[in-house]
Amino acid sequence: MSDVTPDVSVTPLSHSEGSKGNVFIVDDDSFLINMYSLKFKQQGFMVETASSGSVALEKLRGGYTPDLMLVDVVMPNMDGLEYLEIVRKDHLADDAIIIVLTNQSQQTDIERAKKIGVHGYIIKASTIPSEVLSETIRVLNSARKK
Repeated sequence: MSDVTPDVSVTPLSHSEGSKGNVFIVDDDSFLINMYSLKFKQQGFMVETASSGSVALEKLRGGYTPDLMLVDVVMPNMDGLEYLEIVRKDHLADDAIIIVLTNQSQQTDIERAKKIGVHGYIIKASTIPSEVLSETIRVLNSARKK
């Protein structure tokens, strides 16, 4: 797999002055949180992180409003799909674009994510970081045009 230069042309958000948007990364892997935070910040995004679904719910209930959420599936106590079901049920981030970023490639997880209404599903193990950034930006731009 070759490294791809990401297309960083992003439709700007009106409420994120000077930023391409607010990205919320929910993952229990601190290495991945730090790496993706850096990648998105380098491209002009504001980044907020949470190391678990419960911490992420606290931030959303506290008023944080992401434009985009990148959510892992496998996390302790509450998996990412459970977290997203609560987010949807409680209307905590109705306008957020949601992308699942996980190593879980089972069809049952993908179908469950689709039922929740995610905008994208990226398998970490088969995608290099620059491709994750490119795909995220593609999904973000596509969703904003609708």
